[in-house]
Amino acid sequence: MVNASIDVLYRGALECDQNYMIEGETLGTKDEPNPDLTYDEIPVWNLLIDHPEGTILWDTGSHHDALEGHWPEGLKQAFYPYDAHEYPLDEVLEENGYELEDIDYVFQTHLHLDHAGGLEFFDGTDVPIFVHERELKFAYYSAKTDKGSGAYILEDFDHDLNWEVLHRDREQHFEDVEFVRFPGHTPGLTGTMIHLDDDGTVVFTGDQVYQAPNYEDEQPLGASLLWGKTEWYESLRRIREFERRHDAEVVYGHDADQFEAIREGWGQ
Repeated sequence: MVNASIDVLYRGALECDQNYMIEGETLGTKDEPNPDLTYDEIPVWNLLIDHPEGTILWDTGSHHDALEGHWPEGLKQAFYPYDAHEYPLDEVLEENGYELEDIDYVFQTHLHLDHAGGLEFFDGTDVPIFVHERELKFAYYSAKTDKGSGAYILEDFDHDLNWEVLHRDREQHFEDVEFVRFPGHTPGLTGTMIHLDDDGTVVFTGDQVYQAPNYEDEQPLGASLLWGKTEWYESLRRIREFERRHDAEVVYGHDADQFEAIREGWGQ
């Protein structure tokens, strides 16, 4: 167990059809072939891990100019980042008592547009940026071809960055902090398991799990945001094993109700 604290940084919200979050969330029937869709907002957030070995920024959120041309129109329509400009990374850090210069490491769960938009702040610096090899390759493949996933924006991550590339499915680079690959949403999505002195074990799933129904009811993510369904189920079983073995708290990627419960962070 490590004596570390974790702050939760709110980075705005996205508005989207909930069928992206939960496969088949709204389906037509014979009597109601055109039901009303659930169109709602989901939180975007990052973590600031104050660890004895350094300050770790966990994901970098949406780009603050998402609405002003950084996101292409199709992606804006699908995942409307209506307030991203109100929560730029540097200002959110300052509001929480930190400067960009205080960040010793950055960890990227994956490089989708609502998770990698703040990497520009580390362009040209020597701050190590942890990301899995499978994710880095898939992000470039997707952004530079018409294959892969459409949720990558090349300008988010194509910078002069000090990549610290993860190669294995489980790697530990800090005391009691383990980076664990959870393929499914993307091939290289990587979550984090932290064993805390005061709060026990917490598993941050990233977007392997968007919301409670994905985990509790095993309802997959929307098909267009699921790279591999078989891999997704295997990752879900791995997370359940971590929860059982360590009596862990499991934190989802975009669950509005859970987000309200975790806003105060851990070890404060």
